[in-house]
Amino acid sequence: MSNNKNLITRLVCYFWQNPLLLAFLVSSSLMAGAYAFQYIGGLEPCDLCWTQRYAHMAIIALSGAGLLVKSAGGFIYNIMAWGTALALDVSIAVSGYHAGIEQKWWQGPTTCTSNGLTQSADMESFFDNMMEAKMVLCDEIPWEMFGISMAGYNFLISLVVSGFVALALFDKVRKNNPARN
Repeated sequence: MSNNKNLITRLVCYFWQNPLLLAFLVSSSLMAGAYAFQYIGGLEPCDLCWTQRYAHMAIIALSGAGLLVKSAGGFIYNIMAWGTALALDVSIAVSGYHAGIEQKWWQGPTTCTSNGLTQSADMESFFDNMMEAKMVLCDEIPWEMFGISMAGYNFLISLVVSGFVALALFDKVRKNNPARN
């Protein structure tokens, strides 16, 4: 048991010193999972799923660029680091919004939700919808585990990683501030 604690402690310390690597690895893993669910599992993404993917693409690009310029340090690294933190916050916002729509806590955009369509919808609208390409609705949960959807897991994972990255970056700022006590 102490070996596991020791490993976890070492990993936390390592990622505390390299928060962009953590963001890069987690977002890359989430993107790989999303594409695996799509291309292997056959679960097509809805419009909000794509928006979540764009946030992770930004995280991968910003954190990857930050890792490349890390040795140079300075202004460019800081821009990439705080840009990564901001992109993580966007991921939290979009995935939280999406999870809330799936749980029917609030209404989603009319472009990808059923919005309570009833049998009274006119026949012309029904026919038009049938003729369009397969529409994936944002308010339907195509997959869940332990009652949590993919958007819910994205929200939880992004929240934890964002908090960790932000605290690690604030700690770096605090340590690099010459005015500290």
